[in-house]
Amino acid sequence: MTISANMVKELREQTGVGMMECKKALTETGGDFAKAVDLLRKKGLATAAKRSGKKASQGVIFSYIHMDKIGVMLELNCETDFVAKTDDFRGLAKDIAMHIAAASPQYLSP
Repeated sequence: MTISANMVKELREQTGVGMMECKKALTETGGDFAKAVDLLRKKGLATAAKRSGKKASQGVIFSYIHMDKIGVMLELNCETDFVAKTDDFRGLAKDIAMHIAAASPQYLSP
């Protein structure tokens, strides 16, 4: 079966996996979209299992004060300092802290 660019594009949009991985999955499954999604999911789980032994020892400590009424201090860890220094990672820390503040908890402990 011929794998079209539209099929690869559709699979990529649904899964967020790279184009070449999507094409390989579609080729291996003979163009069956559902089986390709399942195959990509299994590959992702296998990759995650390989990384499970790695320690997340880098990261940021982020604090957020909302209108002088509630404060959040958050520790967000990752594997490398290169990731911890990115604007996206710091933005994630801010978003998480804001969500915690929006939940208006009485207190949290580790």
